[in-house]
Amino acid sequence: MEEHIRIDKWLWAVRLFKTRNQASQACRAGKVRMDEQPVKPSREVHVMDVISVNMGFICRTVRVRALLTNRVSARLVPDYATDLTPEEEYARLKLIRETNYEMRDRGLGRPTKKQRRDIVRLKRYKI
Repeated sequence: MEEHIRIDKWLWAVRLFKTRNQASQACRAGKVRMDEQPVKPSREVHVMDVISVNMGFICRTVRVRALLTNRVSARLVPDYATDLTPEEEYARLKLIRETNYEMRDRGLGRPTKKQRRDIVRLKRYKI
């Protein structure tokens, strides 16, 4: 096994991103950090490195346990990465998902233009 691998390839292999291109774009946009420093997609990852990834509403933090070059199944991800993300981040994501859901009674059909505007207006308010 290699001693190092590109960070974009590792992030894709442990399923933090759906495609390697998305992982590379996130690195270029400054959403991936190691040691509080933004990294380029070609940055080498070593065992025991801590990586923070800003994924929209939450910031996922993982520690590299082992290196791999090919994508693995979701069951095998814990063998290669340790999730260090605080529970508060996941709780905040759950709260956002729950509050960003509007309830409509069955059989009412699609909302009218006015109802849709009201829904959009309500969703704009932050918690």
